[in-house]
Amino acid sequence: MPRHEPSAAHTRTVVGRAPAANTEDRMGAFHARLKDKGLKSTGQRDDIARVFFGIGRHISAEELYAEVKKINPHVGYATIYRTLRLLRECDLLQERHFDEGQARYEATDERHHDHFICERCGKIIEFQNDSIERLQEAVARELKAELRRHKMELYGICGDCLARGER
Repeated sequence: MPRHEPSAAHTRTVVGRAPAANTEDRMGAFHARLKDKGLKSTGQRDDIARVFFGIGRHISAEELYAEVKKINPHVGYATIYRTLRLLRECDLLQERHFDEGQARYEATDERHHDHFICERCGKIIEFQNDSIERLQEAVARELKAELRRHKMELYGICGDCLARGER
């Protein structure tokens, strides 16, 4: 039976997805991957990872440092950067470089998503749209290529800024 492809009018863009895993599940995965690497869990690493996983948004190293300092004033920048690198090596975070160039980090999620970045307020909106995904797959087929990954970043003015009259 042929597959029915919904028209663009029937496709929804899903915004603000709930994370697939909670902080404790991610901490468990972190500890397991540390063990696999022959590394130990430390209090500072755990504090950094727990804050990172619980933050629920894209965050810079500086913002993470400020948040971690609230619960552990003894953590330094070097430990923040080493832990971010370790989380990346454990496939638990993704490093993003949006238009402003500053590295931002987000917890890895098994569900693919794209980003809309507001050029006024800097808000980063995650979204998923099946029509866009199908179109990318069709482009790969036309190129006789295998699509393995992609990232999409859209830049413009978010609805909140537009509602305030900011253009």
